[in-house]
Amino acid sequence: MKLTRTFFALMLWFAVAVFAETATDTTSAVQTKASTDVAFAHAYVTVEGGEIYPFGDLIDAVDNTLYGGIGFKYDYLEHVDGFVLFDYAYFTPVPEHLKIYGVHQFRGKLGVDFRWTKIRPLAIGVGFACDWTRADFDEDDIDHKSFSEDLGGTLTDNETEFGWFARLNLPLTHTKWVDVGLNVMWEELWTLPERSDMLSVGVYVERRLW
Repeated sequence: MKLTRTFFALMLWFAVAVFAETATDTTSAVQTKASTDVAFAHAYVTVEGGEIYPFGDLIDAVDNTLYGGIGFKYDYLEHVDGFVLFDYAYFTPVPEHLKIYGVHQFRGKLGVDFRWTKIRPLAIGVGFACDWTRADFDEDDIDHKSFSEDLGGTLTDNETEFGWFARLNLPLTHTKWVDVGLNVMWEELWTLPERSDMLSVGVYVERRLW
């Protein structure tokens, strides 16, 4: 009887020890997951405006212009933010002999910002770009068939171009719900026969949603 009681006592002790260890591992796992699983823990809506500076062959084609847009940013990883941006700009052509008045450009971007602790508050972003452009022109003044071979002629029937971009994000002021900062972005579109490069510098106001 004494041996039986000792055996059952040992079994009970073993069961309690296993349960306590399992509970500890579960708590640690939950805490670890809570510290690393930050996707969509915070989300922000952004309004941005600034100026676009063409580079390369675009310098001889269009002037600098202003742009404005909106965006959505969210926590993705512990030091990584995902974001989506949309903006609009109207370019005025440099050559006066062109038959188009200007170019409408809608830009969409999908990317991530890396917030490394060593360079805070500066963040480095990279991503993919998709630009839709259309010439502003008078239908009665242009023969599409003959004008398509002239400078800017392909824009009369819409053009969609893809590319990549990199940016520097520098917050200037920070509160619990609102941030104000500066974005400097380099964009390259995979156009033919030459790539199209642009530099954008803009100021943004960012509102935290949750």
